[in-house]
Amino acid sequence: MALSVREYRARIKSTESMKKITRAMELIAASRIIKAQQRAQAAAPYARELTRAVSAVATFSNVDHALTVEPENPRKAAVLIVTSDRGLAGAYSSSVLKEAERLVEKLKGEGKDVDLYTSGRKGEAYFKFRQRRVVQAWTGFSDQPTYDVAAEIGATLIATFLAEEGDDEVAAVDEVHVVYTRFRSMLLQEPTAVRLLPLEVVEGTEPPEEGDLLPLYEFEPSPSDVLDSLLPRYVQSRIFFALLQAAASELAARQKAMKAATDNADELIKKYKRIANQARQAGITQEISEIVGGVNALADAQAGSE
Repeated sequence: MALSVREYRARIKSTESMKKITRAMELIAASRIIKAQQRAQAAAPYARELTRAVSAVATFSNVDHALTVEPENPRKAAVLIVTSDRGLAGAYSSSVLKEAERLVEKLKGEGKDVDLYTSGRKGEAYFKFRQRRVVQAWTGFSDQPTYDVAAEIGATLIATFLAEEGDDEVAAVDEVHVVYTRFRSMLLQEPTAVRLLPLEVVEGTEPPEEGDLLPLYEFEPSPSDVLDSLLPRYVQSRIFFALLQAAASELAARQKAMKAATDNADELIKKYKRIANQARQAGITQEISEIVGGVNALADAQAGSE
């Protein structure tokens, strides 16, 4: 029985060590969420002004750009799936992968072939395990994305959209979709699928307030050249927004998962301590019983000899 008590004490010690690790990971994730939210807020003014500029060009010019033209018979689509590089984040990656699978099934139901692109090691490993081809994968930055990475991803996806059929270097597609996790709050992260290309630029329709003047726009050197410069940046900014949202969602999911693990460790320690105390008390009781039994047997033997 004493051996059993030692085993439970060893389990308690190992569980306490695990609890320290999960608690530390919870605090690290909590601190990084604040930084991720600040980065998203810092990038918002640039994205807002860029959207206004693109909307202005679309509203006050009649130029059709290759990135905004709807194909007549779309037959192929590219899907970028944003997952995490590391685990211990609960159902974060599995949720976005389920949303991606639903999107892929929907596109295939419409008669479209699908090329897969992934961001994060979890997505790459998911499709590699199922022996499904991934055209290109980007890894190593899921919790701290940079604009340079978003620009690289955007340039790759734009190249596939603008490529002509029969191009040996780039696989041509008619649509580009992005699946990522939108950060709603610390308690809610929502897997989201959006169509990235062709772009749907919303034109301004609200009338100006009383006393405001309608703005006048002059495009230099021309509206088409302005769109050639703005639209790729607009695509990259939307991808960067998706990466920032996914990073905040990943950290929030990791904090919740580590908090749950810490709470479970507390419950497990309490359970082991209770069982260890019961085993120790049972051992003491058995030893006392053995001593009392031995004393009684000795007394009986002495009484018989007399």
